[in-house]
Amino acid sequence: MSEPQQRQWRAFRDGTALLFDVLARELDDGSGLSLGEYEVLVRLSEAPGHALRMSELADDLAHSRSRLTHTVARMERDGIVRREPARDDARGVNCVLTEHGWQVLVDAAPGHVESVRAHLVDVLDDEQLAALGAAMQVVVEHLRGPACPPAGGTPSAPPA
Repeated sequence: MSEPQQRQWRAFRDGTALLFDVLARELDDGSGLSLGEYEVLVRLSEAPGHALRMSELADDLAHSRSRLTHTVARMERDGIVRREPARDDARGVNCVLTEHGWQVLVDAAPGHVESVRAHLVDVLDDEQLAALGAAMQVVVEHLRGPACPPAGGTPSAPPA
């Protein structure tokens, strides 16, 4: 990498590490949730019937199925989510947001949004925030595309 590329890479690496550290700490302090647990709740809250197949949830969150299974098991013990067989496929398992889980999310969201605003949204101007979002969308599409298969997987087939 060139010197300017190294500077940009290091700024990105350090900035994201510091940002996620402070967001995780403030979310945990305010709600007792980890960032991973919060994201599970958000995805379930946005899904029809507040339920998603575990495999779809793992793909959506870019988590391994094993990691998600451990996270959901912990959340299930706390009554925040429940697992149930998928109605359309006996082999599948759905993760469902409980009423208690919905309330946990409702209680946690304002503090988390405030943290994201304080440490990212309000730190950047509108152009910088838009450029950051656009750049990261390109990275997401690359990493989820056929050029970069998931660990232990094979490249996905290009769309027909």
